[in-house]
Amino acid sequence: MALFSIFSSLEDYYIKIKQNRWHWIFSILCRFLLAYAFIVAGMVKILGERFASGLSELHPMGAYLEALHHTGYYYTFIGVAQVIAGVFLLIPGTVLLGALIYLPIIVNICILSLAVRFEGSFVSSPLMVLANLYILAWHYDKLKYILPFNRYSREASIPKPKKYESKFPFLFFIGVLSIMGIIVWFAQFGNQVMPRNSLSNCKSQFINTDNEHVGFEFCECIHTAGNPLNQCLEKLEKSKL
Repeated sequence: MALFSIFSSLEDYYIKIKQNRWHWIFSILCRFLLAYAFIVAGMVKILGERFASGLSELHPMGAYLEALHHTGYYYTFIGVAQVIAGVFLLIPGTVLLGALIYLPIIVNICILSLAVRFEGSFVSSPLMVLANLYILAWHYDKLKYILPFNRYSREASIPKPKKYESKFPFLFFIGVLSIMGIIVWFAQFGNQVMPRNSLSNCKSQFINTDNEHVGFEFCECIHTAGNPLNQCLEKLEKSKL
C-alpha cells in the first residue's frame, strides 16, 4: 500500500513536470545536444577516421582508441549505432527509441572515461548520461509500460497540454547546475593525479611539488613507455614521499 502511494505521488509530480514549458524546453535542448555529439562522433567512425586522432597512442585512452580503430566493421558498427541514436533523438516520434539505444553506449563511454581518467570526456560523458536519463524520464508515460510493475494501457501517452505552464522550476535548475558543478569539481579535484593528454601537460601538475621527480617518472611511464595506467599509478604511490 505504501509503495502504491509512493508511485502515485511520483506520477502526480511527473504530470506536473510534463505541463511545464521550461522542462519541455530543457528536454528538447538535451535531445539536440546529445544528437549532435553522437552524429559527429559516429560519422568519424563511419568515415574510417580514428576518433581523437591527436591523442598519443601511448595514452591509456589513445591506446584503446587505436586498438578500436583497427577492429574493422565493429568500429563502423559503433559509428552507425551512434548516428542512428542521434537521428532518432531528433525525430519526435522516435525520441524514446533513440534514448534507449543511446543509453548503453554513453554509459560505456562514461565508465571508460572515468576508468582511464580521460580529460576529453571526463566531464562531458557523465553529463551526457544524466541528460539521456532525463529524456527517458520525460518519456516515462510510455516507458513505464515496459517496466515489470505496470500493465499495458492503450492510453500510453499523456496528451500534450493545450497551454504550457510558465512557472520557472527554480529548484530543478538549481539541482541541474549543482550536479554539473559537482561533476566539474570532481573532474578537477576528484583524483590527485591525472595522465592528461600530453607529456608536458602531465608533468605540469607536478612542477614545484614534493613529488616532482616521481611525478615526472609517472608521466614518462604513461606517455613514453606506454604502460597501463594502473601500473604507473602503483609505481607512483610506492615512490611518493
